[in-house]
Amino acid sequence: MIRDRITNRTFNEWYSEQQFQNNILEGKAYFNGPSPPKDPEQHTPSKLLQCHRKASYARQNAPREGTQPKGLFWFGTEFEEQVIVPFLQSVTTPGTYVTNSVWIETETIRDGKSLHVRGSTDPAIVTADADPLLVTEIKTTTSLDHLSAPKPHHRAQLHAYLHALNKEYEHDVTTGLIVYGSRETLDIKAFSVEFDAAFWDDVVAWMADQAAYEQESELPPADPERDWECNYCSFKHRCGQADTPYTDTDRNGLLPVFDGYGRQNLQEYLDGHADRDARLTPTLAHQFPDLAAEYGAYDWSCSRCSASYGWDDVEWDGDTESLPFCPVCADSGDLVTLSGPEPNEQLTTT
Repeated sequence: MIRDRITNRTFNEWYSEQQFQNNILEGKAYFNGPSPPKDPEQHTPSKLLQCHRKASYARQNAPREGTQPKGLFWFGTEFEEQVIVPFLQSVTTPGTYVTNSVWIETETIRDGKSLHVRGSTDPAIVTADADPLLVTEIKTTTSLDHLSAPKPHHRAQLHAYLHALNKEYEHDVTTGLIVYGSRETLDIKAFSVEFDAAFWDDVVAWMADQAAYEQESELPPADPERDWECNYCSFKHRCGQADTPYTDTDRNGLLPVFDGYGRQNLQEYLDGHADRDARLTPTLAHQFPDLAAEYGAYDWSCSRCSASYGWDDVEWDGDTESLPFCPVCADSGDLVTLSGPEPNEQLTTT
């Protein structure tokens, strides 16, 4: 019946397919599927000046926890395209125009090492020849009440645009706007930002540090700008900032008995590491048996006797607070819980 087909899962699958088709329609098929891991020297403006560990997890395709905030993404896109672009078109001066974005690509040398930044701006005011005059960065937020200045990582993002465009064009491109819009009231706050060479040097130093961590395969320190950011981080369990028994976990592999991964995040992780035989943990296989059938699953294993069991060969109700016991150890009077493989034991080496 039709009513039986109206579920959260069928809706999410439909919405994902709409996005997939639309990306192809707009010539952006590269948005479909996971992004490849970034080379250490390659950076994107939106990831600058963030927590080094969070940035590294994201850049190297560590599995994201929770579910994707699709509603926030949708509102951000609609706010920019349906509200801000028409508004900018209404306030441009004669002879100037609005473009949806400007591509930037620039190189910076730090201590003899090359650092690259690539990405695209938000809407920009341009000349009739599409030469940028004023670039913007558009952000949405719950409230504007306590916003008295742009956030440092948003300022860093805009500085990357200004640095790149000022090098490319004969005229100065040294001023930009960061515009915050309220998701509740549609009010805005706009901050004019002048290029600051000293601040940009701090951003370049951040990029150099990030590159060094990744070149040395070192897990960066957890250094959020504000402590509360950890509460909203997609890697807080992996990092050790949550009430689960994990801490300082490397970028690869799923947490062994953690079941807080959303379906789409899991699929992106599995697809992104298909060449390394990525599979589900037994815990997640119980939660997503259809994905287990498609991608496979690791076995349960016992840390005491080294026995292993197929993910569906052990009776278990799916409660991660009460994991199944090893049958072999239980027969000898020892109650030892089973687990999946540790993250560093999951992926094949490349």
